[in-house]
Amino acid sequence: MAKAKLKTEQSQASALDFINSLDNDQKRLDSTAILELMQEVSGEAAKMWGGSIIGFGNVSLKYESGRELDWFKIGFSPRKQNLALYGLLILKEQQAILQKLGKHSTGKGCLYINSLEDIDKTVLKKIIELACNRKKVK
Repeated sequence: MAKAKLKTEQSQASALDFINSLDNDQKRLDSTAILELMQEVSGEAAKMWGGSIIGFGNVSLKYESGRELDWFKIGFSPRKQNLALYGLLILKEQQAILQKLGKHSTGKGCLYINSLEDIDKTVLKKIIELACNRKKVK
């Protein structure tokens, strides 16, 4: 099956320029810290995906339906209501560690936090490390 055409594609926009354009000081500080942490752990440069997602690395995903697409290994988006972290919640080992994270919620493959002040950053780093180690880089 052919690769799917995404609405959200990697762009040449600057992740730091995007973060610096945020009007909420706390979101800007938290986003800068998450960018630095994900960049350190993944060993990959931050890339913009669409207008509001910052991704690190590349991975080819294949769904049960046979659909394939290129995406980032891990990433995040500073949303108005929270910080959405992508690609972190697949491993069963992470379920136990999530209990130690602090205030958060989860969705399908996403971790949502309101602020870095609400969580244990050492636990977040471990979750990011687990996610980076499980995905094959292109």
